Amino acid sequence: MGYSGRLAYSDGRWTAGRPTAVPFLLVDVHDSRIATIDHRAADASGGRFFLGYEPRIYFEEPDASPPVDTRAEAEGFARWVEQTTGTDVDPDDVRRLLAAPDGAPPAEESVEETVEKLLALAGLPLPEWPTDDDAPAG
Repeated sequence: MGYSGRLAYSDGRWTAGRPTAVPFLLVDVHDSRIATIDHRAADASGGRFFLGYEPRIYFEEPDASPPVDTRAEAEGFARWVEQTTGTDVDPDDVRRLLAAPDGAPPAEESVEETVEKLLALAGLPLPEWPTDDDAPAG
C-alpha cells in the first residue's frame, strides 16, 4: 500500500489537511496511484483534475468521477499558476501530466513523482511527504 493523505498549499507554505487561505492548491493522494488536484484562485475560480488515474478508471466504477476535460483543466491550472505565482506555464505541459481519460497507465510508478513534476512546472516548492515514521503508533 502506498501513501494516502492530503496536503494543502496556501499562504506560501504546505500544511497537512485543509488550506488556510485562498488562493490554494489541494493535493489529495490515494494509495500513491491517484492524486486529486483542486485549485482555487482569489476570485473563487478553480478546477479539479487527477494525476495517475481517474477514480472511475482505477476503481472500475464509472460513477466514481466524471470524465475530465483535460484540455480545459490544463488551461485552467495554467491560469491559476499565472494569477497565483506569476509563473508562465504551457497548458500542454500540464496536460501531459494529467491522468489519461482512456485509462492508459501513468509514466511514473508513484503519483507523488507526477505531483512533484506538476509543482516544478508551477514554480511551487515541493512538500515534505510524510513517511511511515510520521504515522501514529498502532
